[in-house]
Amino acid sequence: MRNYRNFNRVYKNPRRPFERERLEKELRMCGQYGLRCKREIWRVNLTLSNMRRTARTLLTLPETHERRQLEGSALLRRCHNLGFLESDKDQLDYVLSLTVPDILERRLQTCLLYTSPSPRDS
Repeated sequence: MRNYRNFNRVYKNPRRPFERERLEKELRMCGQYGLRCKREIWRVNLTLSNMRRTARTLLTLPETHERRQLEGSALLRRCHNLGFLESDKDQLDYVLSLTVPDILERRLQTCLLYTSPSPRDS
């Protein structure tokens, strides 16, 4: 018996695989944040685009709409818990202003790289 599972996509390949500016930017980010491969950047891009798409659709609804209040507060809470937004930024407009480096700064590997000295330095 086969086990059929419907997994969601975790990353999305770029449309143009050999675009020079994007390749240089991704290579710079891989070196700056110590990423293993460019797929990690693509994964962050997909999660960011999903959050931004949700925020855009919620901003089209009126402020008193029940769906906007419920899903908007859930999206903001998720961004606050993950550390993408500060506590004083409590509007959906701030979700639209998030960028890939904002999310990559919150990786555990990046936080450890910036806070603790490496064993070789001591």
